[in-house]
Amino acid sequence: MEQPLAVLLPGDGSESFETLPAELRFVLPLAGALVIAAIFHFAGNQAQQVGVGHVIDRYQQHQAHLPAHNALLQFIGGIVAVVSGHSVGREGPAVHLGAASSSLLGQYFQLPNNSLRILVGCGVASAIAASFNTPLAGVIFAMEVVLMEYTITGFIPIILAAVCGAITSRLVFGDTPAFDIPSLQMASMLELPYLALCGIVVGLACTAMLLLHNFALRWQSRPLAPRLIIAGLIAGAAGVLVPQVMGIGYDTLELAMLGKAGFGLLAAIVGAKLITSTLTLALGIPGGSIGPTLVIGACIGGCLGIIGKAFSPADSALIGFYVLICMGAMMAGVLNAPLAALLALLELTYNPGVLLPAMLVIVITCITTRLLSKQPGLFMIGRDFGNAHSPVAQALNRVGVTSAMSGNYLTRKRHLDRHAVRATLDNRPEWILIDDSGKTNPEADEPPYILRAADLARYLDSLEKVDNNGDTISEEHNTENPIDLLEIPGERWRLHPVDTRATLQEVRELLRDKSGNAAGVRDGPAGDASSLKGIITLEHIDRYYQ
Repeated sequence: MEQPLAVLLPGDGSESFETLPAELRFVLPLAGALVIAAIFHFAGNQAQQVGVGHVIDRYQQHQAHLPAHNALLQFIGGIVAVVSGHSVGREGPAVHLGAASSSLLGQYFQLPNNSLRILVGCGVASAIAASFNTPLAGVIFAMEVVLMEYTITGFIPIILAAVCGAITSRLVFGDTPAFDIPSLQMASMLELPYLALCGIVVGLACTAMLLLHNFALRWQSRPLAPRLIIAGLIAGAAGVLVPQVMGIGYDTLELAMLGKAGFGLLAAIVGAKLITSTLTLALGIPGGSIGPTLVIGACIGGCLGIIGKAFSPADSALIGFYVLICMGAMMAGVLNAPLAALLALLELTYNPGVLLPAMLVIVITCITTRLLSKQPGLFMIGRDFGNAHSPVAQALNRVGVTSAMSGNYLTRKRHLDRHAVRATLDNRPEWILIDDSGKTNPEADEPPYILRAADLARYLDSLEKVDNNGDTISEEHNTENPIDLLEIPGERWRLHPVDTRATLQEVRELLRDKSGNAAGVRDGPAGDASSLKGIITLEHIDRYYQ
């Protein structure tokens, strides 16, 4: 992204869109939208799903299986969007690419789905750590925004991935922070009431952004090309009126941090970037929302810092202090990620003195946002994952089916004589898999039955008791007749196939959908009886988490 911009844009750096003539500032985003529309036109509707929201959806609904073609479109589309000056960020595409790379690696090695889920978290953490040079914030972002749970087993690999991402970033780009942040601290405890007011103001901005995003999502059912053209027109018009909204905007953030931007300019950037970024992202531009969120929060903080200086010059901190605090608060409120935002501020500043005021502002911002907007985080708007976030579902998703299955079973033909039954029971199996391959009219894809060995033993005891008592032996009890395992009294369950890579939650959902009680763990869901590795029942699952 940076190399093409450094070549194409005049001046120093890769974000000097404001130096372009007004005509080019209007045409460039529109041309970028047309290029994206042309590229996405040849992909199916499923391949057009990109971004952090897509990663969360695949993690929650598809056991962390991310397709390669979506990642490819995200890579190309994200570059085109940023290079053409759209008001989007690069961190969203980075998160998608990191998660997809990890997921595809796990799929290549045929790892179980519970391992894929951890790998996706690793990819997300590594992407955030590399983008901001903040490994700890990357770990918390992955668990707070994507995984939506904190587990000891997940922490270690995700921490390692974040460290690797940060090290790689430092080797390539150097050990410089993402932003040039001077030493900042609160000037006086008297600022705390004003900081609380700042939290309310940022919360109002977060609410406006979330409600506008939710409103714009109504257009998602429209064809993609017209939506992208409208997004290009919106971005072009904003670029003409307020050039600073074009691109990622980190140059504007640093100007605000250093107190070099006036109140009028900062206020104009807040309004223009909030509307432009929110609408263009909701309309389908494949960029990120984290960068714009930080810039909007920084400009709000700049405005509030200028106001604070005007009313109390002696007792107010530097303007950059408010820029920093409000930047983190905006991220926390929009993404519903307060802890990730707090740790990002700590790692960006290397200054624990910002924690106390940041905690106050972030908490007030999050409370204000949730109360007023009635919306979850930005990436969760319009998505319903049912009970995927319940503690039981999360616990079962962390366990592979092979960890809880029973291998204590024997496969036997449907008809057995008493000698074969006794020999079978002498092996003390828990289950008998009934091989009915000789049936006359087999139904297509009909799962086999399993029978409890205890039921078979009970039936055999009843036969032998009749023989020992000398009672009249009926046709059923005749020792010459084979025992039909599908006809004797007992509880028989269909054995629905499930892949060895499945999680316990997948088995639970399968059995609920099939109204079944047992599943056969196979190498591939369509494997034959010879590929059966074990049997898992609802009782096994219940025993695991109870």
